[in-house]
Amino acid sequence: MRIGLDWGGTKIEAIALGADGAEQIRRRVPTPRDDYQACIATARDLVAGIEAETGETGTVGVGIPGSLSPHTGLVRNANSAWLNGKPLKRDLEHALSRPVGIENDANCFAVSEARDGAAAGAHVTLALILGTGCGAGIAVKGQALSGRQGIAGEFGHTPLPWMSGQEYPGPDCWCGRRGCIETFVSGSGLERDYLAVTGDRLTAAEIATSSAPEARAAIMRYADRLARALAVLIDILDPDVVVLGGGMSNVEHLYERLPALVAPHIFADVWSTPIVKARHGDSSGVRGAAWLWDQEVSISPSPVSGGKTIGFKGG
Repeated sequence: MRIGLDWGGTKIEAIALGADGAEQIRRRVPTPRDDYQACIATARDLVAGIEAETGETGTVGVGIPGSLSPHTGLVRNANSAWLNGKPLKRDLEHALSRPVGIENDANCFAVSEARDGAAAGAHVTLALILGTGCGAGIAVKGQALSGRQGIAGEFGHTPLPWMSGQEYPGPDCWCGRRGCIETFVSGSGLERDYLAVTGDRLTAAEIATSSAPEARAAIMRYADRLARALAVLIDILDPDVVVLGGGMSNVEHLYERLPALVAPHIFADVWSTPIVKARHGDSSGVRGAAWLWDQEVSISPSPVSGGKTIGFKGG
């Protein structure tokens, strides 16, 4: 049995998968915000409850809204800020009395969709989470690609490409920079843009479903910005498929509009990469966390510094 935990800012979800990937149990509880020790206890109790109900002991993989530093082992870059600087892997392994695999939640999403989701069978999968924030994960042959620094796919905190005069220098971002892609193509970025242009405050879902001209214009600005951001990723990675997840992936117009908006920015004569909606929806991250233990946990010496890098490799 494989157990996955998706550790979000508002909820912690747990799932148990059988050897064939079939779901056995799912549980979801509110995240104890700003209380690190309570979060550890919640994760422990979720795993214990699943194992008591099934009578089996499982491997445990965890997706988090940040990443582990390969140099310190501490959480960094998490928008659930109370995780930052904490030895999460060590503390979870102590609480659960077993090794625990931890990956960025976007990488877990990519693994899930590459294994048995919308990108099943693809060699290289690029998976974007477009929600309150935004991020990207990469899977190669169904395995998470973390990178040497553990930051592969972190496109949300790079500048929006080809900014117009009206866009430059962009909004302030929580990371300390300005003009980050996340401030434009997240759901909160759409809400901020709509408020700035119209003076009205609507949720991203309300904007996406409205037939008002100003709402349609906001969605077109959003799609154009997402297309520019995607084009840079596609030029660098040249994936076989792009999968969209998160709340903004439910905006059906995007799948019609994005290909034509992306194409002019691609450095190729022909571009045909499909852009598809995640098959497993909100469940993809937790499923990918469970699948982490279909990879081999490795701790290997860094080829340059002689330090340690911690991650997953195909096994």
